[in-house]
Amino acid sequence: MNSVVIREIRTRDVRFDLKAGEGTDSVHSNPQYSYAVTELRTDDDALYGTGLAFTLGGGNDLVCRAAELLAETLVGREIEDLMANYGSLYNALANHPQLRWLGPHKGVVHLALASITNACWDLWAKSWGVPLWKLLLDLSPEAIAQTLDFSYLEDVLTRDEFIDLVTWESENRDQREDVLREGYPGYDTSVGWMGFSDDEIRRRTEAALVEGFGALKLKVGSADPDQDVRRAHFLRDLIGDDRRLMLDVNQQWSLPQALEMCHRLAPVEPFWIEEPTHPDDVTAHQRLALEIAPMKVALGEHVPHAVLFKNFVLSNAMGFCQVDAVRVGGVSEFLVVSAMARRYGIPVVPHVGDMGQIHQHLVLFNHIALGHERLFLEYIPHLREHFVHPADVREGVYHTPQEPGASSDLKVQRKS
Repeated sequence: MNSVVIREIRTRDVRFDLKAGEGTDSVHSNPQYSYAVTELRTDDDALYGTGLAFTLGGGNDLVCRAAELLAETLVGREIEDLMANYGSLYNALANHPQLRWLGPHKGVVHLALASITNACWDLWAKSWGVPLWKLLLDLSPEAIAQTLDFSYLEDVLTRDEFIDLVTWESENRDQREDVLREGYPGYDTSVGWMGFSDDEIRRRTEAALVEGFGALKLKVGSADPDQDVRRAHFLRDLIGDDRRLMLDVNQQWSLPQALEMCHRLAPVEPFWIEEPTHPDDVTAHQRLALEIAPMKVALGEHVPHAVLFKNFVLSNAMGFCQVDAVRVGGVSEFLVVSAMARRYGIPVVPHVGDMGQIHQHLVLFNHIALGHERLFLEYIPHLREHFVHPADVREGVYHTPQEPGASSDLKVQRKS
């Protein structure tokens, strides 16, 4: 394998406008889907790493600037050597003695770390000439553990426990590899945005059913609770009783509102209630999860780091873990959270701020190597046209990517 040295760091502020109504929910009325992109350039112009962090437009340039500051020490590093002990480097970047004050482990600086980390994984996979999922599956448990930071998690997951988990699951791993041939099921979020009319929801739902999706999601949390209830029943009637319906609040409700609305929405039998209240409020989620059982709470889109996930896990406040690799500190922190969730029996169904591009690789690792259930992966098609290798989703299924890397390269990388 040829030596691949990082020679230059480039960042790009890339923003895409959406069609009317797309991406809208109870708190985000005018989203502009955006990526803070980190590129790790090498001596070969055709070989570079692309890392993404996701924002909704405003401040995307700040994430890019933070990535430039954090990534300075990567110049001159050989990717194989760098990834052989990336967990230590990750810890050093996350705990930069000055920039840490702006977090810690959250906000602009942590999004920057996500972009950097994802670029490193992309370059590493490309240097091997394999898709990210294959790199992850080919690495030994010990090698993967070297890329992870277990700081503040030792009470729930140590390095040795991670290695033991992956080693234990490897005994039956071949029985789960059929997913590589059959593909990973998807669910459609794009049918039920808050800004859509009933007619638009109907049109998109009918199209999604024809395309083979067996699960769909509706945004709730509007100013009119009666409208939320009506639209939930409307979508349930459209899809029938044999398909899964998820409801996403996007953090809009207080705990008293969440308790009331979950009971009002229970007749539509939601598979989960997503982000029902403030994303940092562990005790509110804990109480809600207890009082609305057997209905499940899903969260993670706005949970920024593994320590907060740990608190949700230990409080039995989370029925589904929606960790997002372009929200937490990239692939490395995603893997730590996934392993922690696996130890505690919590399914991982990622939020896809990357529109499913990186996560289609990560759910394959989750299922094959960690033994997570093959449940489904969120699908949002709004940025498909902008990726060099968009996720291949047919008949409601993500088909296994074959191109080297993490499927993150963009066709046009333009500034706003």
